[in-house]
Amino acid sequence: MRPVVAAWRLARLLPHVLHGLWIVSRHFGRMTPARRHERIRWWSVKTLDILGIELKASGQALPAGHLLVANHVSWLDIAGVHAVLPQARFVSKADVKRWPLIGTLVDGAGTLFIERASKRDALRVVHQTAEALKNGDCVAVFPEGTTGAGPELLPFHANLLQAAVTTGAPVLPVVLRWYEPGERFSASARFIGDTTLVQSLWRIASAKGLGLEVQLLPSVATEGLERRALSETLRSRIAARLG
Repeated sequence: MRPVVAAWRLARLLPHVLHGLWIVSRHFGRMTPARRHERIRWWSVKTLDILGIELKASGQALPAGHLLVANHVSWLDIAGVHAVLPQARFVSKADVKRWPLIGTLVDGAGTLFIERASKRDALRVVHQTAEALKNGDCVAVFPEGTTGAGPELLPFHANLLQAAVTTGAPVLPVVLRWYEPGERFSASARFIGDTTLVQSLWRIASAKGLGLEVQLLPSVATEGLERRALSETLRSRIAARLG
């Protein structure tokens, strides 16, 4: 029965993705930021709904001009955050831009792409992020640099946090916890090891009772902090909530 459910969900997802591409390519350029955010939230919420994913959100958002830092479990984390905070502009690895369909969508949402293996490119993105923060944007980063299993955090990379330190922008820690019946940390949502995007999509579409909890924690001021100290503070707060 689950394969039938998965096939039905994926059959509904394809036109939804194509509709999103049409909106991005034909209308985003003429929309106000508020209108774009409204469409991003709508598209993200519906994506989760089509895949049978329950969304729970808690906490308070921040005004414009802050950095968002979250743990990373699934390629769907971006849709989960956008369902709650559609104004977030993500920093993502450059590989994502080359993913079929998905790459065009995340690019249209204002994503900043980084070649993670290049220190020079990391510096470029730090400058881009700082400018975006000065302009009042919300920029979101996954400091683990890759996806993890969920219960335990990978080490945080502090480089991109320098943008918040330099500009004095506050940081909003966000905890993402995927769950399903009998599993506080869902195995179906994990995107680790040699798992391909197609395999992950099928596991998610086949899952029963899959959910995502998005917790917005109290913000962290950056004045007087060095980026590594900021990184440890953020990591400890997110880890404590996951625990």
